[in-house]
Amino acid sequence: MTSPPHDPPSPGVTPWYGTSRASIDLDAISDNVRELDRRAGDASVMAVIKADAYGHGLVPSARAALAGGARYLAVAQLAEAVSLRRAGVDAPLLTWLFAPGDDLTEAVERDITLSAGASWAIEAIGAAASATGRTVRVHLKVDTGLGRGGSWGDGLDQVLRRAAALQAEGAVEVEGIWSHFAWADAPAHPTVRAQQETFEEICEQARRIGLAPPLRHLANSAATLTNPSAAYDMVRPGLSVFGLSPVPDLGSPEDFGLREAMRLTARLVNVKPAPAGQGVSYGHEYVTETDTTLGLVPLGYSDGVPRHAGNAGPISVNGTWHTVAGRVCMDQLVLDLGASSTAAAGDEVVLFGRGVDGEPTAQDWAEAAGTISYEIVTRLGARVPREYVGGEA
Repeated sequence: MTSPPHDPPSPGVTPWYGTSRASIDLDAISDNVRELDRRAGDASVMAVIKADAYGHGLVPSARAALAGGARYLAVAQLAEAVSLRRAGVDAPLLTWLFAPGDDLTEAVERDITLSAGASWAIEAIGAAASATGRTVRVHLKVDTGLGRGGSWGDGLDQVLRRAAALQAEGAVEVEGIWSHFAWADAPAHPTVRAQQETFEEICEQARRIGLAPPLRHLANSAATLTNPSAAYDMVRPGLSVFGLSPVPDLGSPEDFGLREAMRLTARLVNVKPAPAGQGVSYGHEYVTETDTTLGLVPLGYSDGVPRHAGNAGPISVNGTWHTVAGRVCMDQLVLDLGASSTAAAGDEVVLFGRGVDGEPTAQDWAEAAGTISYEIVTRLGARVPREYVGGEA
């Protein structure tokens, strides 16, 4: 399954020129979920596939995660959840970001689980239940210390009590209660244990009000891999589903039994000799030290390559690593291939793939750009075609 296709286009079909591609290994996604499920013990896996499945493609990744044993799927935006349903993905599905006034009718009719982290949200869900005549599955978002989404204090008590009343009326089924860590990537940080204790206290508070949701979930990727005590009834990994380590200081993907699902490649479109002292790309922030060979890669910041990875981003050409020479431009970047290079136009270059195969990784790019691997894969631009291998491909 490739978009756009590899084969020569039919008459009237816009051709794919093939300068770059992101190859997505669906079997890797499935296998990663199996490993996460194993680590979760008695808890089940909710695979988080928000942001177009971290850039990997929403619908194919959803199906691969389910094939690997995920019991639940989760996306951030309401529109993402509706898109999955329209594509025929009918597994249990949670979404948590919608705004006051948003029409929840289709979500309710399509059996999408909604999250309520504020009084207005539980009221909106109750109204949608009344309008459709359906009982809506709800997961209550509580803030245990992250200071972001969810309720705490008096607001939390209001949400819990209103949810209990709506459940008694048959308007909602409070299926879950959940929260999010602030420092899960630092498992020894004191906030980790403190948030777990707060979460357990809130679950007890809910029970006293008459709510005993069967699905308590707090563990994200980092906690799933490093903190078994946070598994509760369900774990909620995202990044690790796609084979990247959320705690690179503690272990690589292979250390956790994972493998990277995305491999980003391009083809050289220009190779030419350059003399010593030649400035390269805008601003001549790179100047050749000796006579050398320059190679042009047709990917740039409009494709998601970090602009601030100039003179830093790693790229492999015919098995040899090079560093971006000069600035990353909108559509292209340059490599100093060295005087003895035999590279030619059309040769494949690898921006990132699997570390065990000796390729640069998304983590290498994150370190080069001063960011995290989450951003490297998620920011990949829409004009880079995704090619799917394995799984249902």
